[in-house]
Amino acid sequence: MIDARGPGIVPRMTIGYSAQQLFSKRAKATGPSFLREISVVSQQPGIISFAGGLPNAKFFPVEPILRATEKALREDGRRMLQYSATEGHAGLREWISNRYQKQGLDVTPNMIQITSGSQQGLDLAGKVFLNPGDNVLIERPGYQGAIQAFSVYEPNFVGVPVQEDGIDLDALKSTLAARSIKLMETCCSFQNPSGIAYSESNRESMSALISQHNLAVVEDDPYVDLRFMGTSAPALRHYLGDRLVTLGSFSKIVSPGLRLGWMVAAPEIMVKVNIMKQATDLHTSQFAQRVLYQYLVDNDVDAHIAMMCGVYKHNRDCMLAAIKKYFPPDVTYTQPEGGMFMWCTLPSEADAMALFEVAIREKVAFVPGPIFFTDGLGKNYMRLSYSNVDSQQIDDGIQRLARALTEQLDGAHV
Repeated sequence: MIDARGPGIVPRMTIGYSAQQLFSKRAKATGPSFLREISVVSQQPGIISFAGGLPNAKFFPVEPILRATEKALREDGRRMLQYSATEGHAGLREWISNRYQKQGLDVTPNMIQITSGSQQGLDLAGKVFLNPGDNVLIERPGYQGAIQAFSVYEPNFVGVPVQEDGIDLDALKSTLAARSIKLMETCCSFQNPSGIAYSESNRESMSALISQHNLAVVEDDPYVDLRFMGTSAPALRHYLGDRLVTLGSFSKIVSPGLRLGWMVAAPEIMVKVNIMKQATDLHTSQFAQRVLYQYLVDNDVDAHIAMMCGVYKHNRDCMLAAIKKYFPPDVTYTQPEGGMFMWCTLPSEADAMALFEVAIREKVAFVPGPIFFTDGLGKNYMRLSYSNVDSQQIDDGIQRLARALTEQLDGAHV
């Protein structure tokens, strides 16, 4: 018997479709980035934002990159528009290698993987090292981007406090003795969110403790070039060598829009990184890599960085002065020697998440402390960024934030 709808058409039952029922456990468990949500709110008209860790857009090298793009296309257009090697542009990796060599670090081009920003480096580290249930040691407070990247791989987070000179060594020692840690993530140079830099003695002592255990260490190092005062400590790689995986970024020193970073690892680790990178996106944009390489070859990037650092120091000084002038005297804060962030400790009765809502009504934004913790702490902390604002915005914004804080504290005392 021939079906009336025509030959070859077989009747079938209709099954209800629900994407929610099909999502993986990790997709259901992983939430959006609170920082990304804050950035949307911060773009509302009239809001002064101390929230996002944005480089100052006034210093993006638009004209030099325009010239680099045209030159690269004319000289190498067909190749830069083609697929490329997973590990990245050879000239760019050599440029990065030379930067490390000048610091006395034995980093060769074959130890470098170009990534789509250092955030992809965190994800690749998670892919290479983590199984569900593995213990990941993070700083407390710690970088929210690392927490989000690693959360996808379902680890257990173990927080160790950060102090003014670096990680709490006693807490680190007891944690490493009590637990089997698979991976540790740290940001030793102008840590996000606190802005502190690990001292030389802290780096050395931390490395000695780590060397007594079998764990991998990921150092997220995007701010190392943004020192505007004080003295640099030796790179962590001096102490940990091939045990260390280092992540770097061009986002903070050239442009975040290029989405270019890098990963440094020993060859045995890099083999696995390369495979995971292939499975993720084949390779980072060859076009962007080639343009950036041309820019770096034709321009003095260190002079560009020095100009940025001068502005960041000025902004940092303006923010410190405004905080001292307008904030209640029992608010304490870090005094960074570089980077883009300042960390404020509010009175114990303050609630940073609730304060954020009040602050938005006052047309000022910041990042509440709890998102930098994995254990429910951080209620009376906040992160302020001074990089992408001017001195007038800083003074006005801190005044607004002080009004919001006073309103909340007055309410708490009623």
